[in-house]
Amino acid sequence: MPWTIDDFPAAMRHLSPVVRAKAVDIANALLAEGHPEGQAIRIAIARARQWARRRGLPERAANAVYGSCHGLR
Repeated sequence: MPWTIDDFPAAMRHLSPVVRAKAVDIANALLAEGHPEGQAIRIAIARARQWARRRGLPERAANAVYGSCHGLR
């Protein structure tokens, strides 16, 4: 099932909206090519983050929680 900007994988929730939209587009294209869902998500996030860096765009959402998985505050 293709993802949308409103219905996307949880792994993309930390991305800024513009980068998330790019990741969704990439992931959907990878799914259409026959990639497994998990692989499509990982590749799409990596490629969307690269795309954002090349354009000087913020990769992460402004309200993302940083450090919570590493005990940092």
